[in-house]
Amino acid sequence: MQILITGASGLIGRELAGVLAERGHGVFALMHRAQGLSRNDGRTLPTTAWAGTPPEPGGIVAVQGDVCSGHFGLAPDACARLADSLDLIVHCAALTGFALPPARYAQVNIGGTANVLEVAAGGAVPVLLVSTAYVCGERSGPIEERPTAADVRFANGYESSKAAAEHLALAAAARGLPVAIARPSIVMGSTTDGAIGAFGGIYQLLRLLSDGRITALPADPAASLDLVPIDHVVDGLVDLAERIDDAAGGIFHLVSSAPMTLRALHRAAGGFPHLRRPCLIAPEQFDPDRLSGRERLLHEQVTAPYANYLQRDPRFCDRRFEALTGRRCPDTGDGFLRRIVEYCMTAGFLRSAVQRTSG
Repeated sequence: MQILITGASGLIGRELAGVLAERGHGVFALMHRAQGLSRNDGRTLPTTAWAGTPPEPGGIVAVQGDVCSGHFGLAPDACARLADSLDLIVHCAALTGFALPPARYAQVNIGGTANVLEVAAGGAVPVLLVSTAYVCGERSGPIEERPTAADVRFANGYESSKAAAEHLALAAAARGLPVAIARPSIVMGSTTDGAIGAFGGIYQLLRLLSDGRITALPADPAASLDLVPIDHVVDGLVDLAERIDDAAGGIFHLVSSAPMTLRALHRAAGGFPHLRRPCLIAPEQFDPDRLSGRERLLHEQVTAPYANYLQRDPRFCDRRFEALTGRRCPDTGDGFLRRIVEYCMTAGFLRSAVQRTSG
């Protein structure tokens, strides 16, 4: 297949590019500012600049463009030539922060998806949209692989913008464009060794907690986080890409084998005595005004955007994904969490026991 990946320099996009190339597909890597690609384990991916012709099987060509612009910022004839070369677009490009201005979400997550669908429609190219399982909003309990209900209350602009992007994709599907939607949950390091290509999102909160800079969290110990290994997400996207004819029209959860409650996470963190563990305080009893000035600032900038995720218990069903692909997520219990933390220490992102002692 000839496959275009938007957001190819992102955490998921670059690993997906590498795996698809390994499987013999030709990859167009749409990149806005990045000049090179590397795998999740740090290996450099060889790329050549797009010169108007498709890549060889197993090759990757870098296309400098912007999903926020019509025709990806390319000349109309060049964009048409690109679309004519494609068997599939995997739309990974998105803003993933939780506290950005609404206009930025509208421009990138919603407008970018609209531009992708427009390019795809011009060449009748199937689209695999990478969304998020958390378009469920503030709900707890079983979450099925279905369109988001109209009455959902979202925790932040990221969730609502991804739901709006899904709405655009489903509308395009109703007009006859082959579209499938993949919903990863919280993407973490690899199953085998915890390796991750970038320490973003929840990893930043983890570091502040383990360093003792955040000592209290407004959290329900029974709430859960769905932590999914990046290799399960990428392998799942490859499955859906290679089965796009069967996947079209479907919504698929790429999620953990079982979500981990905050109580279990707190207990598992006890296996690293040199790392601090925060107090979990019932949300109704948490008073940010009782924090020190520095910790209050961290609460506003880091903890507060995640607070809602620490108070709900969604249980994502992935029966449709498993039925299509036969794939199940590897175990994501205490051993998986331990590998995540150990990799963070090996990489120097979290302090090791030796550093803690010497410090």
